[in-house]
Amino acid sequence: MRLELRLAFILWVQCSFAQVYPYRQFIDSLCSPQFSGRGYVDLGAPKAANYIAKEFKHIGLKRLTKQYQQYFTFPVQTFPGRCNFILDQDTLIPGVDFIVDPASAGIQEFRFKIVYCSVPTLYKGVENFKPCPADRILVVQTFGFGGDTNQVLKKRLKELKQFAPTIEVIEKKLTWSVSQQQGLYPAIQVLSSAIQKDALQAQLYIDTKFIPHFESSNVIGYLPAAKKWKEKPFIVLTAHYDHLGKMGQEVYFPGANDNASGVGMLLYIAHELTKKRNEAYNYIFIAFGGEEAGLVGSNYFVSHPLIDLNQIKFLLNTDIMGSGEQGITVVNATLFNEEFQLLNKINKKSNFVSEIESRGPAANSDHYFFTQRGVPSFFIYTMGANKNYHDIYDTAQELSFAAFEPLARLLIEFLLSF
Repeated sequence: MRLELRLAFILWVQCSFAQVYPYRQFIDSLCSPQFSGRGYVDLGAPKAANYIAKEFKHIGLKRLTKQYQQYFTFPVQTFPGRCNFILDQDTLIPGVDFIVDPASAGIQEFRFKIVYCSVPTLYKGVENFKPCPADRILVVQTFGFGGDTNQVLKKRLKELKQFAPTIEVIEKKLTWSVSQQQGLYPAIQVLSSAIQKDALQAQLYIDTKFIPHFESSNVIGYLPAAKKWKEKPFIVLTAHYDHLGKMGQEVYFPGANDNASGVGMLLYIAHELTKKRNEAYNYIFIAFGGEEAGLVGSNYFVSHPLIDLNQIKFLLNTDIMGSGEQGITVVNATLFNEEFQLLNKINKKSNFVSEIESRGPAANSDHYFFTQRGVPSFFIYTMGANKNYHDIYDTAQELSFAAFEPLARLLIEFLLSF
């Protein structure tokens, strides 16, 4: 009898663990070189979208249309080949010592003479730097000055980029992004620790390709209400899957916390809701594309909705889900105080997360255009020690997942409370 009970217990444990969604494995995959940073070189973003669509089907989500994907296009500047930066005889490391400006123009193996811009002169205006000879590159330091000088120098740098190649020297962190435009001249951002103050020459090779109509997609699935689903209200859970992609062939930005972790949370919750949910509601799950390029995918969905936006009871957008040691922040908490108090009430009952911070409205993720259309929405992100953001260090290995599963339970109970 004891042996039978032990075998039964082992079988129960195995079945229980088999039912836990393998979110870490999925996040690891999204951050792997296979998906090229889920951007615009080597079709990283479309590969990720197809991968997520297959996972939607595997979990059991249904399609709103004939396919899981809603396609759209937008322009984007890409860096598919060499990104070389040499100062005198020192070859700098891309992603570590420097990044290419997201809108930088390309250039083929050219050697510039360095001109260090005088701060007092540049502060007054850029006229003294016109015209800039074709073999000169202008260096601007945008940190370390008092008052509003740093901001003024950044403004002047933007003006310089309209007529000259530039190098911006920063102090602490390289933070990349995506541009829908192609600049007129090459532009580099470099850490002060990597640049010699007496360097005389800069050699650049930047391979670029501007894509005027890059095809991306939103990946959409749903769990229907029990009866007459088209007439029933919607609960919507969203997360963007895209990231920055590659800067040259050697460097890619994994985007683990931002936002493979959010997609992992979306899939985890979807998996749980297939087992238990309020069947008076439809549950819609959207993995948006083009967020890093300017909330493109969510804007497209709101402009071309596949559901009636007026039927959305609540939308929950998840981004940066990989830590949580210091709790979570709720954007739009001040707009939807009743729902914010409900979230706090659920959390106090079970202590899912250590802290819930309130924040006002912000156009910083995919909830924004829904909020603008009157859809009650929260954007939730975790807080913790991990400060890797838009850099090559945002890897799956750096995620602590300190509050991932408890936070998932909190969000599920919140969504089921409507």
